[in-house]
Amino acid sequence: MNSVLVASNRGPVSFTVSDDGELTMKRGGGGLVSALSEVARKDGVLWVCAALSDGDRSAVRLVPGGRIDHAGYDTGPLRMLDIPPATFHRAYNAVANSTLWFVNHLLYDIPNSPNFGTRFEREWESYRDYNGAFALALAEEAGHGARVMVQDYHLTLTPAMLRAERPDLRIAHFSHTPWAPPEYFSLLPDEVAGEVLEGILGADHAGFLADRWAQAFMDCCEALLGAEVDRVGRSVTHEGRTTRIGVHSLGVDGDALWERAVEPDVESHMIALREQVGERRLIVRIDRTELSKNIVRGLVAYREFLAAHPEWHGKVVHLAFAYPSRHDLPEYREYTASVLRCAQEIEDEYGTEDWDPLILNVNDDYPRSLAAYRMADVLLVNPIRDGMNLVAKEGPILSPRCALVLSREAGAAAELGPHALVVNPYDISGTAAALHAALVMPEDERRMRRDKLHAAATALPPQKWLAAQLEALAEI
Repeated sequence: MNSVLVASNRGPVSFTVSDDGELTMKRGGGGLVSALSEVARKDGVLWVCAALSDGDRSAVRLVPGGRIDHAGYDTGPLRMLDIPPATFHRAYNAVANSTLWFVNHLLYDIPNSPNFGTRFEREWESYRDYNGAFALALAEEAGHGARVMVQDYHLTLTPAMLRAERPDLRIAHFSHTPWAPPEYFSLLPDEVAGEVLEGILGADHAGFLADRWAQAFMDCCEALLGAEVDRVGRSVTHEGRTTRIGVHSLGVDGDALWERAVEPDVESHMIALREQVGERRLIVRIDRTELSKNIVRGLVAYREFLAAHPEWHGKVVHLAFAYPSRHDLPEYREYTASVLRCAQEIEDEYGTEDWDPLILNVNDDYPRSLAAYRMADVLLVNPIRDGMNLVAKEGPILSPRCALVLSREAGAAAELGPHALVVNPYDISGTAAALHAALVMPEDERRMRRDKLHAAATALPPQKWLAAQLEALAEI
């Protein structure tokens, strides 16, 4: 039986099936996986996740109970759950990504959505079933008194369900997203909003990336549940149980990131990129084509910068990596199309035979991203709303002279804001002005700011982040 367990939708590895039926394993994607996978493997933490693809499901069926590590794969302790595809689709796409993500990132087009009817009731039932599968698996795998770390908006109901199965366990839930204020969170049907809040309050410890998001969660508990909230001591008491509220900013393991960033594949990408852009200055962004990342406004701001500063024509390139995300959802397909259209307009208006003002890459390539970080003169991170944003932290670690243009709506702004150029993500002209200020920043100021950004970004690496929460559970 296991003494420490982590549960998340996405796991540390994924599998693909070749035409001849052979399984191939690769590193899982996403910020959570990047942050936790090495820590979990090193410390022997059992990771429970969902099988996301046909390849994952094929791997699960090789071993009883989905214990992938028992099939000889070098994953660290890992159990994958083969949840019925229809249930998974409704829970993941319809509820987690199309509802809870939209609520907490304030993304709804309010005159037209959301609309909660009988279809959503069925989708919510699948979300319950999905969370119940995780609760059951964790109950089966956990030793007496084990500490269980449940991750993110996909699994908001799991803590309360697990509590009902195993009251001996010490349970934490961590939200890697922002949290909506009560007036926006209450867009959810009353029963659903209450179930989400009570699900998380089934944990002994509820963690958030920034004080702003923790305060919003407590506000929701007070306004929607009538819970007793202690904002100074950071706790919520509801129906006789008290849940402690923690703020645990997540940083980057700088040494591990650098070790990966000097591998030969990264060096070869740097050579190729330098051949492509020459000695021009580089404005870099690295994002998924996620609605909250605000890529289109960033591109429009760059276009406005070029219009206002013709002296930079031919001397700067915007290297934009916009990797595909959630193409099962029509909103994301439309947004990706908008990114491509905007990029083409910039190229058509300003491109010349010997200058590409914008290089847009839409194929996910981690080594190439690391190469871009190392070459960046300016890093643009302008989300509408973000729980933390590790891109803002990774860039200043790898670039020796990176100036950071950062949205005030990113959770990272609480730590990095004093040393970045902070912008309103909706203010295109302000963002354009910040890009120019970052490019002309004096070298001594640039390096001073970068050094302080580096220190802040590495202050709480994943090892310390996880240890702080485990320690909080141990004290309960």
